[in-house]
Amino acid sequence: MSTNSRSKKINLRLSYNSPVVLTYAAVCLVLVGVDWLTQGWFNTNVMVCYGHPSLLNPMTYVRCITYFFGHSGWEHYASNMLLMLLVGPVVEEKYGSGNLAFMIMITGISSGIIHCIFFDGGIIGASGIVFMMIILSAFTNMKKGEVPLSLILVAAIYLGREIINAFTPDTVSQFGHIIGGIFGLFWGIYFYRTKFRSQI
Repeated sequence: MSTNSRSKKINLRLSYNSPVVLTYAAVCLVLVGVDWLTQGWFNTNVMVCYGHPSLLNPMTYVRCITYFFGHSGWEHYASNMLLMLLVGPVVEEKYGSGNLAFMIMITGISSGIIHCIFFDGGIIGASGIVFMMIILSAFTNMKKGEVPLSLILVAAIYLGREIINAFTPDTVSQFGHIIGGIFGLFWGIYFYRTKFRSQI
């Protein structure tokens, strides 16, 4: 082996390859830290979206946005972000950063409003957003005139499981997952019909 080849160095640099997904994960992590520092006060008063709230309370509207950035703790955060960081970059590359940010906000806010109207208790976390991304990821291999079996299996396994689990005592979080999955199906079909079909 020559001296030149020995002296060669491997140059690696970090790439902020999915700005929306990575920024979302970073913001959620910071908020988990803030809640830990305040010993749960922050989540209780700012981050949790409560069912049947007072429409006269300004925090009602704030919580419809903040809840899907918050998590009940490190384990809750880690379980959501592991899935999001796995499927999110593929989704962001396919749909674009701007479109993904728009879908996250509309899905999250709409789910919060639905919860306020129909459910008691409180919700917090990005689970619905993660389910949306899982469904969207199945659309990435969509071809003209063909529905990939992976899409059917993902919808059947994830949505089917949540529908069954919705009849358990933890109905609030299960319906949050279902709503996120339904929005994922909606966005996937919408983008396929309006943008991607002509590119195939």
